[in-house]
Amino acid sequence: MLTTTVISGLVLGGTYALIAMGLTIQYGIARIMNLAYGETIIAAAFLAYVLYGQWGIDPVLGLLVAVPIGFAFGYVIYGLMLRPLVLRSASRESLEIDSILATFGLLFVIQGVMLVVFGSNYTSYNYLNVGIELFGAVVAANRLLALALAIVIGGGLYLLLTRTLWGTALRAVAVAPKSAPLVGIDVNRAARFAFAIGCSLAAAGGVVVSTYQTFTATAGVVFTMKALVVVIMGGVGNILGALSAGLILGLVETFVASYLDPGLTLAATYLIFLAVLLWRPAGLFGRSSR
Repeated sequence: MLTTTVISGLVLGGTYALIAMGLTIQYGIARIMNLAYGETIIAAAFLAYVLYGQWGIDPVLGLLVAVPIGFAFGYVIYGLMLRPLVLRSASRESLEIDSILATFGLLFVIQGVMLVVFGSNYTSYNYLNVGIELFGAVVAANRLLALALAIVIGGGLYLLLTRTLWGTALRAVAVAPKSAPLVGIDVNRAARFAFAIGCSLAAAGGVVVSTYQTFTATAGVVFTMKALVVVIMGGVGNILGALSAGLILGLVETFVASYLDPGLTLAATYLIFLAVLLWRPAGLFGRSSR
């Protein structure tokens, strides 16, 4: 029982970490608080559902379709809708407020399209739903695959940001956006790419979620809130922080649901969230501004 709970918690936590990484990049680098982030995840989940159900394309291969589409979507949305907000904003604070209002409207546009196309019923598909014995516990193969994909994608992103010149430029924009142009970094281009990368990670997370969870067109807000909790817990813009906070959150929710009461999982999540805000407002792995 304990082994099953731990593995299930790691799977859930890995999924949380994966979907939060995109949001932490968008907010940490582009300073865009994207309230339509969860809808991007759900749209990718429906895409994986269609690819697998209609054309028999494996969800792992479906990532090769969903991730580029997510990147292109984010790149276009930033250029058409968010770049004008950046140009007219007098400060970071005003940009955050404007982006919240703009993406709040985008949320309902994407959600409305999905409701028209797919309806409001819960959706899922049967993929690798077979038991595999691991450390004496039987775990569904699709859950183990979800954990593996989260680790591979998250690890690849971390190496990309920390071991490449391009990743160093993005991190420089996140730390010192006003000083970055002094060393030849195009801040606007970096912010646009960061936002697009965030959407591609949301698409990857949506495909992963679809392999073992049911979803509906109106479930995006749940994923946005969970991602936001993980981002704030881990520290804005901190990839390792998002990974660690996601795993912690997944393990806590699974243990509470297994040993206490499933109805207390949400309360446990926000209790931890409030404790972190009170104890370390910059996040578990964030740097204090003092």
